[in-house]
Amino acid sequence: MYTVIGGLASRAFRVLWLLEELGLDYTHLKVGPRSDEVVAHNPSGKIPVLLDGDVAVTDSVAIMTYLADKHGALTAPAGTLARARQDAMTQRIVDEIDGPLWLAARHSFVLPEEQRVPEVKPSAKWEFARAEAALARDMGNGPFLMGEAMTVPDILLTHCLGWALVAKFGVTEPVLSAYLDRMRDRDAYKLSREKAA
Repeated sequence: MYTVIGGLASRAFRVLWLLEELGLDYTHLKVGPRSDEVVAHNPSGKIPVLLDGDVAVTDSVAIMTYLADKHGALTAPAGTLARARQDAMTQRIVDEIDGPLWLAARHSFVLPEEQRVPEVKPSAKWEFARAEAALARDMGNGPFLMGEAMTVPDILLTHCLGWALVAKFGVTEPVLSAYLDRMRDRDAYKLSREKAA
């Protein structure tokens, strides 16, 4: 049994959804960053944290990759060209989609008020829109990012696109809007939201 530490309105949702896709049992501690439960396992105070027995794994992408590898699902096998392509897509989403969203969030409510620079937010929105257009142009014909099989990058991108809507960045590319609707219609996505609420 795994334990996921972190609230629903955070990157912890990515891990919860992946666990539902894998059909695995878990417990969920719905706490925020820097809470005592988090700091006990991750001194930085960042969420999510996954407990596998007594061992803590941090960072949502690292956790998802670990679980997918361990359970042999939602991933191409390590050491294959398919995995190299998958990892490249994962890093692209982290850098070009998640990055601008996180930059805007930090300067909206994460950083101490005296450290925020609200003027960076339009630049972050521009960067996101540019990356969104490039990703829409590069998407293949499959229902998922890597073709016919759902993989870790699909969970990552879906979460980021939902975040973009909440952050008022918007999702303007029709192919990505349709993709987001399909992904949010998955049973495991809905179940993870219900359980975590």
